Amino acid sequence: MSTTNETRDTPVTSPHPMRWRALGLLAVANLMLILDVTVVAVAMPQLGAELGMSRDALTWVMSGYTLAFGGLMLTGGRLADLVGPRRIVLTGLGLFTLASLVAGLATGPGMIITARVGQGVGAALMSPAALSLVVRLFDGEERNRALGIWSALGGVGAALGVLLGGLITAGPGWEWVFLVNLPVGAVVLVALPRVLPSMPAPATGGRLDLVGAALVTAASGLLIYAFIDAGDSGWTSPRFLALLALSLVLYLGLAVWLNRATHPLVDPRLVARPPVLAGAFLLFVGTAIMVAVFFLGTFFLQEAAGHGPLTTGLLFLPVAVATMIGAQLAGRTIGRLGARSLAVSGLLIAAAGLLAAAAAGSTATTVIAVSLASAGLGALFVVASATALGSVEHHQAGVASGLLSTFHELGASLGAAVMSGVAAASLTAGGVAGFRRGYAVAAGIALASAVISWFLFGERAGRSERRSGRSGQDAQPIADPMNGPDLTAGHGAQSLAEPLDG
Repeated sequence: MSTTNETRDTPVTSPHPMRWRALGLLAVANLMLILDVTVVAVAMPQLGAELGMSRDALTWVMSGYTLAFGGLMLTGGRLADLVGPRRIVLTGLGLFTLASLVAGLATGPGMIITARVGQGVGAALMSPAALSLVVRLFDGEERNRALGIWSALGGVGAALGVLLGGLITAGPGWEWVFLVNLPVGAVVLVALPRVLPSMPAPATGGRLDLVGAALVTAASGLLIYAFIDAGDSGWTSPRFLALLALSLVLYLGLAVWLNRATHPLVDPRLVARPPVLAGAFLLFVGTAIMVAVFFLGTFFLQEAAGHGPLTTGLLFLPVAVATMIGAQLAGRTIGRLGARSLAVSGLLIAAAGLLAAAAAGSTATTVIAVSLASAGLGALFVVASATALGSVEHHQAGVASGLLSTFHELGASLGAAVMSGVAAASLTAGGVAGFRRGYAVAAGIALASAVISWFLFGERAGRSERRSGRSGQDAQPIADPMNGPDLTAGHGAQSLAEPLDG
């Protein structure tokens, strides 16, 4: 791979020899960002008691991270395209690690909340830039396998967070929920520059669209906060409806601006591509169902089955393993089976597992059923990433990754909000009837999404992607994730999509 300061986004001509080491370091760093959501949730009671924080203030310890993370990811992805993903990854990881130190040393509510926002900003810079690097380092079937590893580790983050949070909080204390990030961040910061190639940003004459960045940050932040707040205020409360309406107005304003701006934050034609739309939808739905199942399972095991936090974390280990297996199998078979088959199959498997969980009568059968559902959901993350990112050029991989990551956070917020209401109703009703209804609702969503995915991942999207291909020595070979291998390009290789402006 070229390491010179070229004036164009030179495609990969040969695999980088240290690409798998780089993937390992990037995946570990990204896992740390995901773990920091649920690992902190377990420590919240102890943290609030020691820092004298009210319930509302504790909410912002969680929401501050989520809002900054979800609201700024599209901007972080665009910066990766303009400045270069290598620099943005290291900058974001450094900021996240420093903010973790401040959080671990916090002595009051203001300090901990500020540190959590800082962690969210660092995560928003690092996550899409890291995924952009994965896309640029790997090609074809290797890319699918790499995305399988990436998605597997990301998918198990929530489950592992519960276990680690329980262990750390019961052991050295809540401070180490944050301080444990320091050695991990330091090791990755030292090792990553040694294995990452230089990837200069293309000299396309672009610049950061500050107006677009402000609009998308405000719109996404408000929408995520509306979902979070809906769990407490209700889905018909004036506050939720006002936040929802304001976020939609800002999104409309963003659409108008992007169509008029000379250098838009994201080209509207990128968002309108059928593979990108299909991948974003699948990631949104898959994340929403995964988080919903995670929250519902946590409440069920602790409130209905009477298990403690540590036991609950251990019971989620099969869920984590199943997610990894599903993601790995999808990464190895998507090139042969195609995205439509895997997307629909994954959602049907998830629906079957959720229906089984709704009918389960014991902890063991519930864990087995949820693990089956998680295996199907794990496959969805690979399909979504491979589909959406397989249709964009390297110089837009960052903003495309940011777009996907934004849908990921929106799905997580919606899933948590919906299930918090279901769980509250379940506790009020008593017994397991409410939890069963929750699993049944999630199963219905999975079934409906399978039908929608059949059409989204259809022939029209496949033709759109194949039409954008081109041959030649400067083309980047990739697999056709929408419909399986496309042998029309010769020797089974596919070409990278043409630039949007060309």
